[in-house]
Amino acid sequence: MTKHPRTKFRPLHGLLLLDKPAGLSSNQALQQARHLFRAEKGGHTGSLDPLATGLLPLCFGEATKIAGLLLGARKAYETTAVLGTTTDTDDADGMPLLQRTLPSLDDAAFATALEAALAPLRGHIVQRAPVYSALKQGGEPLYARARRGETIEAPERNVVVHALELLGREGPRLRLRIECGSGTYVRSLVRDIGEALGCGAHVEVLRRLWVEPFTQPRMYTLEQLRALSDAHGEAALDACLLPIEAGLAGFPRVLVDAAQAERLGQGQRLQLDAGTASAEQVAVYDHSERVLGLASIDDSRLLRPQRLFTWATRTPG
Repeated sequence: MTKHPRTKFRPLHGLLLLDKPAGLSSNQALQQARHLFRAEKGGHTGSLDPLATGLLPLCFGEATKIAGLLLGARKAYETTAVLGTTTDTDDADGMPLLQRTLPSLDDAAFATALEAALAPLRGHIVQRAPVYSALKQGGEPLYARARRGETIEAPERNVVVHALELLGREGPRLRLRIECGSGTYVRSLVRDIGEALGCGAHVEVLRRLWVEPFTQPRMYTLEQLRALSDAHGEAALDACLLPIEAGLAGFPRVLVDAAQAERLGQGQRLQLDAGTASAEQVAVYDHSERVLGLASIDDSRLLRPQRLFTWATRTPG
């Protein structure tokens, strides 16, 4: 048996906008990319189902410190829902549970019924998560308990659906576009649409289009990255990474001078100029426009460090 050489990892900091393939879990996709880049440390910003494709922002090195911020960001998806069949996972990877007759509606009547099903799922809603999900109860993911055949009552959560619209219909298949906030399950939306129509439904295709602040992402597939590495080497791979600053584009900015940056790196609070507005979270930059970390500003204009990157805490010289 041929032994593959062990990956020699390296310090690497930045963001990769991966176009996740179908068939891999988010963690499997992360590990393949991490080995390809030889990144010592990596994390992803919220799971995509194995069936799903599309944008999965990966964080390497110090960028893992902002993964939680991207996890809570607004997202957009396109999905194909198949009416008439429900599955145990609410998607095409699951086992069929129930087959029901499609409603016999002409186009106008169906459009009315569909809009009546979509309308209650827009805005601030209470959503029941799929039984097969990564949500934990008692420290264990629900999907692990479901696979053992346990009876599970999936939790309900408050989520926000900013947009939910029909893109097209072909037979029992509906193409839908969704914009939503953190924690929203597209599988649950499709399941609830099917129940409202009285015939059931499941997700056949799911693609994530964007995650704020990457609303027009330049994504790379694993195949593209491997080809780039083979043809042009590791430097070409590194050129695909975005700086950490790109993930903080939507945050208020505070610029500090060299002396303030040194004090901040020592964990000290900084008194800011008059007129500075309070903020729960700001991104702090030095004079070279490199981000130093995240901080808050209280009502007395005191900047308090929250999470700093390693280069901000190093002693100069």
